[in-house]
Amino acid sequence: MSGFRVYAVRYAQRDARRGEHFHGYEPGGESSHPTAYYVWLAVSEEHTVVVDTGIAPGRAARVEGIDYRCSPVDALAELGVRAESVDHVVLTHLHYDHTGTAHEFPQARYVVQQAELDYWTGPWAERIGRERWLLNDDDLARLRAARKDGRVRVVDGDAFVVPGLSVHLVGGHTAGMQVVRVATARGPVVLASDASHFYENIESDRPFPILHSMTGMYGAFDRIKELAGGPGLVVAGHDPLVLERFPLSGPDVAVIAP
Repeated sequence: MSGFRVYAVRYAQRDARRGEHFHGYEPGGESSHPTAYYVWLAVSEEHTVVVDTGIAPGRAARVEGIDYRCSPVDALAELGVRAESVDHVVLTHLHYDHTGTAHEFPQARYVVQQAELDYWTGPWAERIGRERWLLNDDDLARLRAARKDGRVRVVDGDAFVVPGLSVHLVGGHTAGMQVVRVATARGPVVLASDASHFYENIESDRPFPILHSMTGMYGAFDRIKELAGGPGLVVAGHDPLVLERFPLSGPDVAVIAP
């Protein structure tokens, strides 16, 4: 079996400052350092899996400075992937820029870590303001409703979602942050999502400043490297360089593994 074909699909971008993207003091912190916003697609002969679902149009309208090309659902449709054809949606974590269109995949089963649900539905999230603003209450309510309907698989640690595609609990950025490992013809690809926003985070061992656990961020870097088939098979979560490090099939689509 040759495995999955994997794509990174950029649906938005935003101008930002370098100092926003590294924990602690950053020389040249006011210099430009753009943020890209992606969803990821893994397709095999048997399965169509979407990893994270981006920002909903209504929320994007309130994000200052964002260039929102289209809804992630529409971006996938441009690739010939209809929302109703997706059988699994992996939510790496529950921040608003990763859950915004999850409810638009009517046939999908959602995969989320127990630690992530426990945190956002427990007593502490309401009191920790530096993280709480990143949750969209409507997205969480929809996920809980889907769980009642039997459409959510809650995992605790590492687990296969379908043959050749697995999730791995790393924490750090959020309480239940998970990364996705995908078997491809190139070898195991790791979709790091926000476990490493930028390549410089993991390659220079410098965490992103929005985090739940500092030690967890360093542990996530190590785990990503263990899981990937090589340094060229790690896909950072918000780095414009993804579109330079991998071949393109269009201006906003990187072919991680053909």
